[in-house]
Amino acid sequence: MAKMTAMQAAVSVLESEGVRLAFGVPGAAILPLYEALKESDIRHVLVRHEEGGTHAAEGYTRARTGNIGICIGTSGPAGTNMVTGLYSAIADSIPILCITGQAPRAKLHKEDFQAIDVAAITRPVTKWSITVMEGAQVPWAFRHAFHLMRSGRPGPVHIDLPLDVQKEIIEYDPEADAPLPVVKPQPNPSAIRKAIAMLAAAERPLIIAGGGVINADAADLLVEFAELTNTPVVPTLMGWGAIPDDHPLNAGMVGLQTQHRYGNANFLDSDFVLGIGNRWANRHTGSTAIYTRGRKFVHIDIEPTQIGRVFCPDVGIVADAKNALAALVEAAHVGARDGEFRRANAWVAKVAERKRTMLRRTDFDNVPIKPQRVFQEINAAFDRDTQFVTAIGLYQIASGQFQRVYAPRNYIVCGQAGPLGWEVSACTGAKLADPTKEVVGIVGDYSFQFLIEELAVAAQYHVPFVMVLLNNAYLGLIRQAERAFKMDYEVQLAFENINAPEIGEYGVDHVKAAEAFGCRAVRVFEPEKIAGAIAWARQESATLRVPIIVEIITERVTNIAMGAEIDAVTEFEEVIDQPAEMSIEAETV
Repeated sequence: MAKMTAMQAAVSVLESEGVRLAFGVPGAAILPLYEALKESDIRHVLVRHEEGGTHAAEGYTRARTGNIGICIGTSGPAGTNMVTGLYSAIADSIPILCITGQAPRAKLHKEDFQAIDVAAITRPVTKWSITVMEGAQVPWAFRHAFHLMRSGRPGPVHIDLPLDVQKEIIEYDPEADAPLPVVKPQPNPSAIRKAIAMLAAAERPLIIAGGGVINADAADLLVEFAELTNTPVVPTLMGWGAIPDDHPLNAGMVGLQTQHRYGNANFLDSDFVLGIGNRWANRHTGSTAIYTRGRKFVHIDIEPTQIGRVFCPDVGIVADAKNALAALVEAAHVGARDGEFRRANAWVAKVAERKRTMLRRTDFDNVPIKPQRVFQEINAAFDRDTQFVTAIGLYQIASGQFQRVYAPRNYIVCGQAGPLGWEVSACTGAKLADPTKEVVGIVGDYSFQFLIEELAVAAQYHVPFVMVLLNNAYLGLIRQAERAFKMDYEVQLAFENINAPEIGEYGVDHVKAAEAFGCRAVRVFEPEKIAGAIAWARQESATLRVPIIVEIITERVTNIAMGAEIDAVTEFEEVIDQPAEMSIEAETV
């Protein structure tokens, strides 16, 4: 039997599980692992903050099938800094592995320097969190971690390693070990038959496609099933891209904020809903009394306890989304031959009509710029295969209403937790996961500052991406400066370079900040200059191999459609493709 340190064994397991990249911040209590990594082919990316490392690991996992992002930190605050990233990952069912160093075992109860039970702290936001107390357990703990992350509902794991455990010499034979089989539940055949019968009997059916469809790489099966049964599809925010936005059966997104006007209207007219890999998030449903009224539900989810968590469906099916869709497709082939689903043609036509006639206006020429116009320019500038990354805030809501997405894993968003500062690190992780993809971040001025130091990571490792920054605080601060310095507002706007504190949130000049971290940036005031700025940024990013920021100065307050319920969303943009006399300034749908 081969003898090696526990950390050499751990690295052997990481390599056999397909790990090729890790994000981390070294420190004294984790140095034995770093010594073992030197002997491996695993690339290490030095981040500036452990939370940034977790977000980079999350972006890495989300961006490409089969990836699992790894984040490493030392003892004490390294682990507590990872909590937000672990929460984000478990909330959206994203597998990442966080590894921390720990004080020696004999010191854990003595209030030693940075000796804290970090596993207890991270346990509520992980599938499994453990402080490994024996060196011989280390390779098997790592093996179990990957088995857990990939089986059932995906999610993060945390492994805490006391310093003396890392240094132990153990017996471990890599050739006698291998990844454990992944467990993905199959659907009950009788439940699948019942779901198909309910779908066939419905007059106005919809499919809700959640993030589980993306995680399971089942988008092709989803589209095949929708086409076989002639059933329109509503993607959730986490499932956006599972069916292309311009597919005839894409019925639009539903919700209180990230929604389409036609999506809500289509849902409110439906009589049957088949949810796959979704969790009925509250910003999607609003109150369940309105959401469920007048329609029947089938809910398919990989996690048994997810079914019935928000409301009781008529039929619940425990299954991996890919396995369930394969079974549904097989059953639907029989129904399609029998003509069961032809009756849906009138319904599909109505869905398509709403999609054509209930669009929101985006072609505003206002200065300051409206966010609607920003996303119109984004849609025009980037091709269908672009991978977008965004987080939380008004810019995410505007993105959900006005942006266009055409493929799975091309809209990477922290849906439930929504930590500010997520975007820069997630962009870095996504680009490193697949360097062939063009990655574009969408960020607000406040979120941009939370982990702005992570720009230095992307610059150091030559990770190119474009980041579109919507800044709605700039002009408010200009007015403050006008009062403070008795300067004329219009004169100030005429200057190309205005010094802090006149620029940016709380006096931060985002252009100068980006340049300080090794990146480049441009500021845009007029809508007609957005396209040119984006084209410049794409070229500069490709040439310099660093992030390029396009800061767009938007109006401070924008009336973007929102509501307390899906049947009471206040609309502000005029309806497109309708006669002028039917335009809507403010309408409750």
